Amino acid sequence: VQLQASGGGLVQAGGSLRLSCAASGRTFSSFPMGWFRQAPGKEREFVAAISWSGGSTYYADSVQGRFTISRDNAKNTVYLQMNSLKPEDTAVYYCATGLDYELWPPQPNEYIYWGQGTQVTVSS
Repeated sequence: VQLQASGGGLVQAGGSLRLSCAASGRTFSSFPMGWFRQAPGKEREFVAAISWSGGSTYYADSVQGRFTISRDNAKNTVYLQMNSLKPEDTAVYYCATGLDYELWPPQPNEYIYWGQGTQVTVSS
């Protein structure tokens, strides 16, 4: 499985960005997709997840109401729309997927395929 994240960049606080993650290599729609982020000097943290059908989503408290995750299985792509961005959203953002999970939402260790990351920088 290959995941290619894109769409990062530099934006002012209050602005918006949309990240994309294109998947290839296996059936895309069979597992939830997730977005994670890692800021300098910090551990990687969960941001958002979406079920295989797109009918269920789950967000970290820090982004709830500002970020929206979606997917287009016909295009093998998952998106992260980020609005009202804050300087603390600055991080490298990664998309991820896996093979199996027990309960929704998947645990971080159930994501086993990772994209290369895309940098998001929010200036104050």
